[in-house]
Amino acid sequence: MEHIKTYYREEVQASGKHLLFEGPISSEQIDRYEYHPGLVAFRQPREQKKALMDIAELPEGRINVAVDDGMIVGYVTFVYPDPLERWSESPLDNLLELGAIEVAHEYRGFKIGSRLLELSMYDDAMEDYIIITTEYYWHWDLKNSNTTVWGYRKFMEKMMNKGGLEWMATDDPEISSHPANCLLVRIGRRVSMEDVQTFDQIRFTDRFLF
Repeated sequence: MEHIKTYYREEVQASGKHLLFEGPISSEQIDRYEYHPGLVAFRQPREQKKALMDIAELPEGRINVAVDDGMIVGYVTFVYPDPLERWSESPLDNLLELGAIEVAHEYRGFKIGSRLLELSMYDDAMEDYIIITTEYYWHWDLKNSNTTVWGYRKFMEKMMNKGGLEWMATDDPEISSHPANCLLVRIGRRVSMEDVQTFDQIRFTDRFLF
């Protein structure tokens, strides 16, 4: 399929800071920005910035960012599912994964994650995709959030709802390994019923559930 990407931007005042939300942005634009040293949830800053640049160069890859005075302080990524995950076995070329969302610790409380997700869905092309995210409690920053596993789960689900992603059942073994883990999904308006049925077959490996 053709992956159409339309650029959007918003400027927001938050607690005295002038924040720019924009995307999808190119690898070159990411390279021009500084990168907040506190964005270390997945890799060290230099390595993660390079990973974002690599994703931006993929035909389907989308990077949306929050920027403060020329520095990336938050981001969200959309890309085809990781080849090591069961979701990559899908024959669907319109199945994207919200692979990562991260906000620097000192910028939390500004609703940056929610705003990034809302911005991500401005592009009409997103109505052609099934978008998933897999939430695992062991990836959550419970140490710095001052909440419980269930409190964090509620927070994540509420934030993902801002991008139109809703909880869906699955028998995926990794998700089923802990009750706080979950699959969240957004099905675009133009996704065919045939593609939805194919996705349902991926969600469940036990065909007796149908």
